Amino acid sequence: MNTTKNLVLAGIDGSSLTHAVCDYAAWLAQKVDAPLKLLHTIDHHPEATDHTDLTGNIGVDSRDHLMDELTQLEQQRSKLRLQQGKQFLQAAKERVMQAGILDPLTSQRHGSLVESLIELESDLRVLVIGVRGKVHENQPDKIGAKLESIVRSLHKPILVVNAEFKVPERIMLAYDGSQASEKALDMVANSPLYKGLTCHLVCVSKDEGKGQLLEIAANKLHLAGGIEVIAKKLVGKPELALSEYQEQKAIDMTVMGAFGHTRIHDWLLGSFTVKMLTHSPKPLLLLR
Repeated sequence: MNTTKNLVLAGIDGSSLTHAVCDYAAWLAQKVDAPLKLLHTIDHHPEATDHTDLTGNIGVDSRDHLMDELTQLEQQRSKLRLQQGKQFLQAAKERVMQAGILDPLTSQRHGSLVESLIELESDLRVLVIGVRGKVHENQPDKIGAKLESIVRSLHKPILVVNAEFKVPERIMLAYDGSQASEKALDMVANSPLYKGLTCHLVCVSKDEGKGQLLEIAANKLHLAGGIEVIAKKLVGKPELALSEYQEQKAIDMTVMGAFGHTRIHDWLLGSFTVKMLTHSPKPLLLLR
């Protein structure tokens, strides 16, 4: 097996969802027989730098001394962030090894998480990441500040984790006939990840024509074999109808297309993807 390609990549940041990210990543890697890599990034926020004007009444010697102290302080902070990141990765490595991953890879990179993921995209099979990081981990009505940019930037499946790990038995495929939902349908039909699971194929629409598309999609899953298929057409606001169905049927994971509209459309009307990320109590596997 080539251990640098076709990776399951887990984003590790030390937040409360890190354990769940590790557990889902380990489960995924074993199900699809792919290498697992753990990634931690150290983002040196330029906006956090102290830009206070030191040229006023303070003397030149005092100013230089203060600048030296600020430089040393920033170096100490960088060193601490580096050591902390190594501890996060070591703890994550031990956890996935306990879950059965024999030789997980680890990587610590400096810079933006989004830029790092874009650089690694060609090596990815799937990304696993928490719905929110440390900044918003105590704000359940928020999603991670970088999450939307990550989903919009990558064209690989992204499993967004928002709860403790549970081995999925029932999945829901949100289907509307769009290009992204067709991509999701093909993935469920062809991936070993979903064999032996029950797939609730759900379409939310008032359009009667969608019923025919739903039937065609269900037949495609039946022909793939190894998946129990339950097709259902619902009406109502998609995010509310899907969330209610998810709760009623004890769905363990939802598969859906993401950000099918432009940023302007989403800004004006609200993003369905963001609403699902905010309100869904179970992990979402997103595709673009």
